[in-house]
Amino acid sequence: MLISNARPWGGAPSDILIEGAKITSIAAHDPQRIPEPTDVDGRGRILIPSFSDVHVHLDSTRIGLPFREHTGRPGVWGMMSNDRENWRDAEIPLPERVAGTLERMIARGTTRVRSFAQVDVDSKLEKYEAVVAAKEKFSNEAEVQIIIFPQAGILREPCTEKYLEDALKAGADAMGGIDPCALDRDPVRHLDTVFGLAEKYQVDIDVHLHEPGALAVFSTELIAERTRALGMQGRVNLSHAYELGSINEATSRRLIETFAELDISLTSVAPSTSSHLPLVDLVAAGVRFGLGEDGQRDYWSPYGNCDLLDRTWQLAFVNGFRKDELIEHALAVATMGGASIMDREVPRLASVADRPGLAAGDRAELVLVDGETISSTVMDRGTDRTVIHDGRVVADGLKVLSVETAY
Repeated sequence: MLISNARPWGGAPSDILIEGAKITSIAAHDPQRIPEPTDVDGRGRILIPSFSDVHVHLDSTRIGLPFREHTGRPGVWGMMSNDRENWRDAEIPLPERVAGTLERMIARGTTRVRSFAQVDVDSKLEKYEAVVAAKEKFSNEAEVQIIIFPQAGILREPCTEKYLEDALKAGADAMGGIDPCALDRDPVRHLDTVFGLAEKYQVDIDVHLHEPGALAVFSTELIAERTRALGMQGRVNLSHAYELGSINEATSRRLIETFAELDISLTSVAPSTSSHLPLVDLVAAGVRFGLGEDGQRDYWSPYGNCDLLDRTWQLAFVNGFRKDELIEHALAVATMGGASIMDREVPRLASVADRPGLAAGDRAELVLVDGETISSTVMDRGTDRTVIHDGRVVADGLKVLSVETAY
């Protein structure tokens, strides 16, 4: 397949040859070339790597359903309880909601997905199985990894650990954790369980960290200690962690150095806070960093629309990025930054000027999108998109080609 007249990372018009699932060559656009039936007309659009949503909760979605009054209560336990009280009463069954949300994400250019699936004494494996079903339905359109997630903690309710292990036996890709100090109030037991199950089933770890300042730093240090002791470098991710930059510059620098040494990655949903570790400093140190949308118009929040280009704008905005290079970097984070977390063989971003993913030999995970420049694409969030997964067009015009439904 040839993508004709496209502009890789907003550069010069080019013709991009794809063989199998790989980009094999990129050459200056030849306007005299007679197109083949399998060619894709880039029409001068910008070509970028496809999006990698590496922090999404597909299992709690209300995408495609009417807006409802927000009834959540403050705090993780209050919000989680609100979800428990309502998720079974939605207008359509959970498997349809999850599949519809994943479909909408693919249609907008996301072909790499790392989704949490809540496992606890309330939902048992029901939410996990709904995410598995969606993953299987769209196995030809996207790569999906599933993290089992003890949203209600591990220690507060009997039998939680049993259900978590059942999900790992069923094939979950990663083990989740949450606020070891603030929620379970026993960080040693909580993290011993998380790391113990991950080691037993040889899966990665992803810990939600909403804890404030010094408490978040303490939990992070315990996580780093276990990562080093168990030889799990490159297999641990911290989600949110938006208070780690709130102590002082020396603590921030020490944490960033630790993350780089142990290849502990970070994922963000671009929250409205100034207490997070500086994104520019993280990439300069070689820390993997990815972006996600978190919930999708669910019982936690009305935000989220399945479009990671929207969230890229938000990442640039909350970081105060105005220079073109930094706005482009936000897009690199949303595409190849997340890809390097899902597959540690993918190189981490080398600098804020690094624009990977579109060279000969790279995997053909691509999106064509309208725009004058990368910055204008992020600002305008155009909708003229063509999505390519493993060298095949899987979506066009905000519609996944394998299904009739368009959102």
